Amino acid sequence: MTLKKNTKRLESIKAAHQSEKTDFSTRMEDYLEIISELVELKGYATTLDISRYMHVSAPSVTKMLQRLDENGFLEYEKYHGINLTQKGNQIADTIRQKHGIVLEFFEILGVGFETANRDAEGIEHHLNPKTIKQLRKFITFLKSNPKILDNFKNL
Repeated sequence: MTLKKNTKRLESIKAAHQSEKTDFSTRMEDYLEIISELVELKGYATTLDISRYMHVSAPSVTKMLQRLDENGFLEYEKYHGINLTQKGNQIADTIRQKHGIVLEFFEILGVGFETANRDAEGIEHHLNPKTIKQLRKFITFLKSNPKILDNFKNL
């Protein structure tokens, strides 16, 4: 019985990793999200700003910016501004929305903001759009039923 359960679990893990995004795309999403936030905050993003927020060296940022440029996610010229393309903005917006939904869900669960934000940052890249949609629906349901929410908070 245990062997069958372990085999099933192994197959489940294998299937999840086959459909999982590569590390590059998770990193890419992080970069696009940071660039988008910086542009919204300051009107522009620099390699130095990105390296500070990502905790990576400036040369690493430059390499990734070149890759993102080659893949059509941004327009990058060394020593000039960094602009996200429509394709890059779409991904950044999607990640921002996912982050917000997961963060709100964790806060409803009673997880403190700092922990919720850190956890949301790790999870946002790996959730299926269907899962996000259902989370959004569940949050809306809970908010429209404050009695249920209060009962949960008083557990």
